[in-house]
Amino acid sequence: MSASKPPALMILGTHSNAGKSLIATAFCRILARKGYRVAPFKAQNMSNNAGVTREGGEMGRAQIVQAEAAGIEPHTDMNPVLLKPEADHRSQVILHGRVFGYIDSQNWFQLKRKLWPEVQAAYQRLSARYDVIILEGAGSPAEINLKNGDMVNLRMARFANAYALLVGDIDRGGVFAALAGTMLLLDPHERAWIKGFLINKFRGNAQLLGDATEVLKQRAFGVPTLGIIPYVSDLFIPNEDAVPLDQSIAASTDVSEENIDIVIPRLPHISNFDEFDALLAEPGVQVRFVRRSEQVGRPHAIILPGSKAVVADMLWLQQQGFDKAIWEAYTQGARVVGICGGYQLLGRELADPLGLEGGKGTFPGLGLLPVRTIFQQVKHTHRSLMRLTDGLLVTGYEIHTGVTELMDGAQPLGTIVRRDARAEHAPEGAQTSDASVWGTYLHGIFENDEFRRRWLASLGWRRSRQRSALASRQAAYDRLADIVEASVDMDRILQIARLTP
Repeated sequence: MSASKPPALMILGTHSNAGKSLIATAFCRILARKGYRVAPFKAQNMSNNAGVTREGGEMGRAQIVQAEAAGIEPHTDMNPVLLKPEADHRSQVILHGRVFGYIDSQNWFQLKRKLWPEVQAAYQRLSARYDVIILEGAGSPAEINLKNGDMVNLRMARFANAYALLVGDIDRGGVFAALAGTMLLLDPHERAWIKGFLINKFRGNAQLLGDATEVLKQRAFGVPTLGIIPYVSDLFIPNEDAVPLDQSIAASTDVSEENIDIVIPRLPHISNFDEFDALLAEPGVQVRFVRRSEQVGRPHAIILPGSKAVVADMLWLQQQGFDKAIWEAYTQGARVVGICGGYQLLGRELADPLGLEGGKGTFPGLGLLPVRTIFQQVKHTHRSLMRLTDGLLVTGYEIHTGVTELMDGAQPLGTIVRRDARAEHAPEGAQTSDASVWGTYLHGIFENDEFRRRWLASLGWRRSRQRSALASRQAAYDRLADIVEASVDMDRILQIARLTP
């Protein structure tokens, strides 16, 4: 614990999806607005929601969002270790933005010993460039089966000399037991790092809590509650994982005939689903993630999203009857789009000689696009600029291992003119002659305002009030920061972060 380390604050949670990522995002925005050069940090992320930095490195979307909220360029030092689940017991390991290897339940603790020095080095580099660091934990710091070898929660707090706030989700229920129980399972030297509780996702009048927070303080080793943060809806800020997505599926699958209806199958290995928030934020547009083929109905469009295990997800689509439902909707006039793994799914053939995507061999795709994909060991990660066939320029990022070949009847969607900082001239994507089916490796294509609005207009969308995707996100960061700052004891939190005496 070096006193020379910069001011820092860690956000921990009683469990996954307690709201750590969004609260860390809020503090990045709050401190940036106060004039601090602030950066996010999460030692180890487990998510298939990833993005690409300017240098072409892969990192978790949550830290990319937090960097954007802080007004800085994302860098892999903010998320040195990213785990991308491929199956129940196997994940790909991304270290400093590049594929490092694979883990399973047998080699994880051994691998952690190798990764911990890399995490320390990344934090040292990052902390040398910024005034204050907002660290985010993972899961719970009280997972007693995982504390040995921890490198993302309290071990990281000690290394960074960062005191922590513990977040609990009252909307889930049992928040006081979760907060007190977490403290009970920590060792005394670990409890010393937690300086306050935040009760998150509260609905209603906080006065209804009565003296509950005082009772909690007495039972939880004297730790005070420093904020009760209300439930905030319709933020359109990307989530770290698919838990909120699944909750939204369970909450509603209603169809309004007044809106443009877009259906997205909720693939078992779905990735980068947040890139469709720009569509969801447009007035008059509904985006439905569906689990069952009978929910597809007769939408204006179907989008096949990214996947971390394309072959496995293709087999799932067939087992669930989605292949037939998608074809039926297409014959009735629905447009069909595929992004990255979804682009590969639209093709005629998936060749996976190494078994990288959930099955070894050659498998049929949906057959809506005359293309075939061959999966390879090499992973492509780029920020890219593409010129579409109509001349429009769009930006996005690529994260894929497959190479897709166009067959007779397919036309390129566009041409890559720049990858990272390099000029290129390479065809990208594919489309049918009438553009009713198209696919691309370019994640984030719908975040390009003009492209998104042209595509929606081709579906019959007619709205005068339009929103910029970037402006919507910036407004969401400010709205989130305003709510959190008004709901917490900011003076005390600034002291905990060592930003004020």
